[in-house]
Amino acid sequence: MRIGVDTGGTFTDCVRMEGSEVRILKVFSTPDDAARGIAEGVRGLATPTDEARRRQPLEVIHGTTVGTNTLLERRGARVALVTTAGFEDLIEIGRQARPRLYDLNVQREPPLVSRAFRWGVAERTAADGRVLLRPTPASLRRLAQRIHRSRAESVAVCFLFSFRNPANERAVARALANLGLAVSVSHEILPEFREYERLSTVAINAYLAPRLGAYLARLEHAVGEGSALPHSRVFVMQSSGGITTATRAAREPVRTILSGPAGGVVASSWLAAQVGLARAISFDMGGTSTDVCLFEGRPPTTSETTLGGLPVAVPVLDIHSVGAGGGSLARLDAAGALRIGPESAGAEPGPACYGRGGTRPTVTDANLVLGRLDPEYFLGGTFRLDTPAAEASFHEFLRREVRGHNAARLGLTTPLDLARGILAVSNATMERALRVVSVERGHDPRDFALICFGGAGGLHAAELAAALGLERVIVPRHPGAFSALGILLSDIVRDVSQSVLLPVPDAHATQPGSRSEAKRSFIRDLTQRFAHIERKARHELTRERLTSGAARQAVAERRLDVRYAGQSYELSVPFTRDFRERFHREHERAYGHSSPERPLEIANLRLRLIVATAKPAQAAARRQRRQLRGRDIRAAMVKRKPVWFGKQASEALLYDRERLPCGAEFAGPAIVVEYSSTTVVPPDWTGYVDEHRNLVLTQHAR
Repeated sequence: MRIGVDTGGTFTDCVRMEGSEVRILKVFSTPDDAARGIAEGVRGLATPTDEARRRQPLEVIHGTTVGTNTLLERRGARVALVTTAGFEDLIEIGRQARPRLYDLNVQREPPLVSRAFRWGVAERTAADGRVLLRPTPASLRRLAQRIHRSRAESVAVCFLFSFRNPANERAVARALANLGLAVSVSHEILPEFREYERLSTVAINAYLAPRLGAYLARLEHAVGEGSALPHSRVFVMQSSGGITTATRAAREPVRTILSGPAGGVVASSWLAAQVGLARAISFDMGGTSTDVCLFEGRPPTTSETTLGGLPVAVPVLDIHSVGAGGGSLARLDAAGALRIGPESAGAEPGPACYGRGGTRPTVTDANLVLGRLDPEYFLGGTFRLDTPAAEASFHEFLRREVRGHNAARLGLTTPLDLARGILAVSNATMERALRVVSVERGHDPRDFALICFGGAGGLHAAELAAALGLERVIVPRHPGAFSALGILLSDIVRDVSQSVLLPVPDAHATQPGSRSEAKRSFIRDLTQRFAHIERKARHELTRERLTSGAARQAVAERRLDVRYAGQSYELSVPFTRDFRERFHREHERAYGHSSPERPLEIANLRLRLIVATAKPAQAAARRQRRQLRGRDIRAAMVKRKPVWFGKQASEALLYDRERLPCGAEFAGPAIVVEYSSTTVVPPDWTGYVDEHRNLVLTQHAR
C-alpha cells in the first residue's frame, strides 16, 4: 500500500493509487506539527478492514516543506562550523557578486553560523589531493572539548580540497563522533570544487539535520500509530525529483529543500509523455505560493540555486517560485498601491471564507466574491464556504486600509472593485513568473502548453495563458492533489557527483592516429571513474534496504559538466563518445555561440541511479474511459450562476467534472467543480475532456 503526501501551506493532500483508480483526501495542514495532519490523512486512506490488510506493509512517500520553512524562517540548529585554519570567515565573506548591483543600502542575510561557533583546524590538502598537514590528535581532542562546551546542536565540517582527498575530514568526523551530535562532512554531502558553495551547502545541511530528523521520527511514529499498520515506512521526496529513505533524508536534509514543488513537476512530465506533449510549462498554484517550471521532455535540473539568500549546490529541479497563492493576503504598500502576498493566511486561520477566524481578504475570498468559487461545491460539498465572512473582510479592508487614500483614484470603492484588483495583481505576479522561465530564457511561450494544477491553479490558468499567448491549458484529473500524485509516481533516485577538473585531449591534434588513441584512452579513463562512483552508490542503495534487489534494478545515468578552458561555469551533457559535439551544440543553444577550436575541461562527473516504481495501470484506465464515453454531457450540468469576468457579470454553467464523459465539449463561460479544485472557463474559451479525462481548455480564434 503506497500513499503520496504533499504538505502545503493550507491543505495536506494525500493520494492512494489502486490500479488506475486514484483516491484522494485533503485535510487542513497543522502548522504547529505537520506530522499530525499527515497522520490524519493517512488514517483516512489506509485504515485496514481485516487482518490480512493489517499485515500489509504501508509506504508513505512525503513531500515536505519543513526544510524550506526552517531555512527561510531561520529556526534551525545551533551549528558548529569546522574549517581549514584561516578560512573561518569564508561563510561570511562569500562571493563578491551582489544581488542588487546599484543598491547602496543592500543588506546581506547574516550567515547561518555566528563567529563564536566557527573553529579552524591546522590541516592542509593540496589541489592534487596530497595531504600536506594532518590534524594532530591533541588538536582534535581540544576541538571536541570546545564544541562540547559551546552546546552546539550540530556540526559542519568543510576543508579545502577535501573533494580530492577526504582523509582529514574523516579524522575530524571520527574525533567528534562521541559528542552525540549530527556531523555533516562536505566530502559526503557535496564532493565538488568551489569552496564557498560547498561550505554553504554543508552548513545548511547541518542547520537542518536536527529539525528534520526529529520531524521524520515523529512522522514515522504517527503514521504507524495512526494507520494501525505496524509495517509502515516513510520515504521523502528530494528536490531533484526522486525519492529516498527517511533515514537518508534526515542525514542529508539539504536535498529536500524544494521537496514539495518537485512532485508537481514530476507529475507534469509524466502527463506530458502520456498526451504526447514535447513542450510544456507546469503551473502549480497552491495556498501560499505558485511554482512554475518549463521543460522540453525531461524536467531540467540545476546545481546553481539559492534559498533564503544562500547558495545550495546539490541538484534541484529548475523551479521558479513566487509568493502568490490562494491564501495570499491583500495589503496596500507605502505608496497606497494594492499588493498581494507574499504573506499568507495559511491553514490557521486561513482565508476569511473558511470561517476559521480569518479577517483579511485573500485571493480565495476574491474568487468567491466574484462567483468563480461556489460555496456549495468546495471540497466536493464537504466544506461550505462562508460568503458573508468574505464580504465582511472586504468591507473592513476598504474601511480600514483605503480610508486614508483616494479610493476613486485607486479604483477601490466597492468590494467588487477590490476583488477584481486582487485577481489582477495576483495574475500579474504569476505572469511575471511564467515570463521568467520562458521569455527571459529565450523561449517563446506560444510554443508551449500550460499544465495547470494545485488547488487554485484552475481559477487563473486560462487568463494567464491568454496574457502570454498560450493556446492550450491542460488541467489533469484531481489537480488539487496532482503534486501528491507526482510524489507517488516518483522513482527512487540516488544522485552522486565528483569533481575531477580534467583537461579534454585536443580534438585537433596534427596526427590522426594519436588523436584517436588519446580519445579512446580518455573515454576509458572516464568510464573507469564512473564505474568506481557507481559501485559506491549501488552499495549505499543496498545498505539502505529500499526494496528487494534495488541496487541490481537501478539504471545508471551518466553526465559530464563541461566548459571551455578558462570559463567559470559549466554545461551538463550526457556521457557519450560524442560529448564534445553535444557540448558545442548546447553552448550554441544556451549562449548563441560556440568555439569548437577551444580546449575543453571536464569539471564534474554526475551519476544518477534510478529504481523505477509502479505507475498507473493503463489497461484499467482504458476500460474506465469506455464506460464513461457514452454519457450525456447534460448529466454533468449542476446549475447556472452569475460570474464576474472583468467589469461584466455573465451567466455561467456549473459542471460536475466527475460526470463529464470523455469527448465532452462545452463553451465558456463555465465553471467546472470537483473535490480538489475548481476550473474557470472564460467566455472566449472552450473546454474539452480528452481520452485521459484531462480537461483541455483552448481559446477561440480571434
